[in-house]
Amino acid sequence: MREAQATKECREASGKVAPFVDRDRCEGKAECARVCPYGVFEIRPLAPRDRATLSLRGKIKAWAHGWKQAHAINPGACHACRLCVEHCPEQALELRPWTGP
Repeated sequence: MREAQATKECREASGKVAPFVDRDRCEGKAECARVCPYGVFEIRPLAPRDRATLSLRGKIKAWAHGWKQAHAINPGACHACRLCVEHCPEQALELRPWTGP
């Protein structure tokens, strides 16, 4: 059902844009993963190298949320419907041109 509804809303072909996650904003609340009909997102812990790049505020937020954040595991499947962007409570997502793997 969700995919049928999204198909009507997602008119773009996949592979043109991909979601970018702002690591300093994401709190891993998983709204993006819940609303995405194409399985673009997964919520998982940040790798140590990603933790090292966070600002102080980002480190505090990530720590408070168990270091879990959204990851675009299948960015090429994004159809630019913007459901993830619209549902992210932290405004941590934006769509950018996808340049491939």
